[in-house]
Amino acid sequence: MTTDLLSEIARLLFAFSFYYPLFMAYLWMTGGLYYYLHYERRDPPPDQPPPLPHYPPVSILVPCHNEGRNVEETVAALCELDYPEFEVLLINDGSTDDTGERAEALAQADARIRVVHLARNQGKAVGLNTAAAFARHEYFLCIDGDSLVDRNSLKWMMRHLLASPRVGAVTGNPRIRTRSTLLGRIQVGEFSSIIGLIKRAQRTYGKVFTVSGVMACFRRSALHDVGYWNPHALTEDIDVSWRLEIRHWDVRFEPNALCWILMPETLQGLWRQRLRWAMGGSQVLLAQFGVLAQWRQRRLWPIYIEYFTSVAWAYAMAAIVALFIAGLLLELPEALQIRTLAPGWSGLVIGTTCLLQFAVSMFLDSRYERGYGRYYYWMIWYPLAYWGLNVCTSVVALPRVLLRGRKRATWKSPDRGIRPNEAP
Repeated sequence: MTTDLLSEIARLLFAFSFYYPLFMAYLWMTGGLYYYLHYERRDPPPDQPPPLPHYPPVSILVPCHNEGRNVEETVAALCELDYPEFEVLLINDGSTDDTGERAEALAQADARIRVVHLARNQGKAVGLNTAAAFARHEYFLCIDGDSLVDRNSLKWMMRHLLASPRVGAVTGNPRIRTRSTLLGRIQVGEFSSIIGLIKRAQRTYGKVFTVSGVMACFRRSALHDVGYWNPHALTEDIDVSWRLEIRHWDVRFEPNALCWILMPETLQGLWRQRLRWAMGGSQVLLAQFGVLAQWRQRRLWPIYIEYFTSVAWAYAMAAIVALFIAGLLLELPEALQIRTLAPGWSGLVIGTTCLLQFAVSMFLDSRYERGYGRYYYWMIWYPLAYWGLNVCTSVVALPRVLLRGRKRATWKSPDRGIRPNEAP
């Protein structure tokens, strides 16, 4: 390979690694602000949802695996929902703790609650499919067994499902409960900037990449059209979102539908969670490659290309790190030598843009949570802590998905951080 060709490859690699995050940050900020100006700012306060034309009954599906510590407060929050008629189906998916006993006690105390026990751990998708089979109603609210829904969230999501028969799913706005460590505090901003802001932007230029698995509302007929949840999907929420949108069902984001969730606050727990997310995204990336050849699926092209490019960026960053390490051990051509990984002026530009992105996203989310700005200080650590993690998980995820084959995805109890009422 000639020196000129090496130099050109290196130049493109470095340019891509620098300009891609800048381009996406400004795209997300622009899209998020457009969404806010076009839709969000006209909304009443989150605790005053607009009246619906009617209030059809809703089945709430709660798959549980080893949720003995959480299921009671999760169900207590559900029972406080400001909605006329709903039922709660608790699916005890092969739990080895006291989830089953606690769920039965809840069902004895409230006629709206039913419990189904599965003999062994079969995974969240099977739990949801089982609950759907027992559900009585056309609309499903699906939440995790450790989530706390806001009392007005169901009304906010149902307004989309009632507004158009083509809306197949509505995703809510997850908020972080675990904020006792640096990792937890950084995730507060991440869920606003990287999740909330991106979903707003995706709604403006195409389709939403995925519903949030911790809380989403579905139309039964839409799920029936796509065969419900896939037991082999590593992230059933990403998989079902894509299958719905390929069948031309609309998936929407509702920022007023709040849900409080537990997240990992250890590096090991965070690694396991983000690797699963990355593997689920790569699984969909490989499975849905054909959408790029279908003109009818053109609205999916932006989010497919966005995710594909993010994986390519992760590999580009990994290549730069590998070249730096190789340069310490070997004599590389001048064009491939990386003198240092310490951020220079480019790092300053990216860091400043990152902080601007967090400022925009926190401004948009400030109407949903008071005192939100106090977490802005911690966001300076996000590129260092989370970009490195995302690069590693993306690089590891793709080959693992390719080698995994077709296996059923089962539950693994996650790290849920230090809860608000526990000592750090």
